[in-house]
Amino acid sequence: MQIRRSILPHAQFALRQYRALCITGPRQSGKTTLARELFKDKPYVNFEHPGTQSAFDADPDGFIESYKSGAVFDEAQRVPLLFRYLQPVLDRNTRRGQFILTGSNNFLLQENISQTLAGRAGYLNLLPLSLEELQTAEKMKRLPADHIFRGGYPELWDQGIDPGSWMKSYLQTYVERDVRQLKNITNLSAFNRFLHLCAGYAGQLLNRDELAKMTGVDNKTIQSWIGVLESSYIVFLLQPWHKNLQKRTIKSPKLYFCDTGLLCSLLGLSSSRAVQQYQGYGALFENWVMAEIRKNMFNRGGLESMHFLRDSAGNEIDLILEKDGEPLAIEIKSSATEANRIPRSLLYWQKHFPDKTGLLIHGGSSSHEFSTAMGSIGWKEVGEV
Repeated sequence: MQIRRSILPHAQFALRQYRALCITGPRQSGKTTLARELFKDKPYVNFEHPGTQSAFDADPDGFIESYKSGAVFDEAQRVPLLFRYLQPVLDRNTRRGQFILTGSNNFLLQENISQTLAGRAGYLNLLPLSLEELQTAEKMKRLPADHIFRGGYPELWDQGIDPGSWMKSYLQTYVERDVRQLKNITNLSAFNRFLHLCAGYAGQLLNRDELAKMTGVDNKTIQSWIGVLESSYIVFLLQPWHKNLQKRTIKSPKLYFCDTGLLCSLLGLSSSRAVQQYQGYGALFENWVMAEIRKNMFNRGGLESMHFLRDSAGNEIDLILEKDGEPLAIEIKSSATEANRIPRSLLYWQKHFPDKTGLLIHGGSSSHEFSTAMGSIGWKEVGEV
């Protein structure tokens, strides 16, 4: 059974606002399925197919003319000239919801849209399945470790495929195809080593110098490779939150993986039991919660406004969400035993921002209200955040 995507209402709204809609996200996140559901009666064109690319290259004007009534153009970043030929079509006809373009390379897609389709195309991020979507489809597992290990790629949930072998194939395809498309990376073994090292940094401050030393490349290369991972939806960076606090705040970002199933594969974890017994389970749980909240934001059409706070004295708040200028501090604990007491980080938050709210997300199932501004929820409720 196909799982209904939470982003669908927002995508339908965006199609009523823009002449074209761009859906971007990692490979296998469900972009094609979503696009074809939105455009059931329009042609589907896949630019991954060499013959389709050749047909466009041979006669771009004729190609576009044959789809003047609209179409789904899948993996559109593979033919950058497409955007230039679409521009006059959308300028002549201002009707909303004519084309859907999808792409798994955020950098190339955004670059082409900003140069040629700015103001004409809306933009959505479709990430792998969220816990909220799995709950709606009645596919939720018993333990958070089960979700951490399996991740959210739809194929794994729709078809019951073994995550271990699937993830290895996904990584191999990603390194061999997408990386070469985005950057001319000749030393793939060094890049692969770098990718595995990044897995060990999940939930930690990004130390580019240390990564460069351990990988055997320079700092500039590490910076470029981090950009590759971000553009391909493998990792995302959480930037520090700056306010006028008494102590100096840390300025380095923290590194997280977009999908914990992929992260577990890179760490060599082969089962949910192995995830539970892993010495860094707390970091895996934190990464999973961060990724889930990020999915919730994108699925509701919100802007990504996620930060963390750490000062020079070691005080730290895992996550600060901002909406309409109002911050919410979130502490993440994998253990259920701390569900009924306010963690030190939220006491720190309460001291500096007494009128702001705070929330503990823990690995248990209970909810607790510490005060009118402070409370805790279990992992199963993360879809509401």
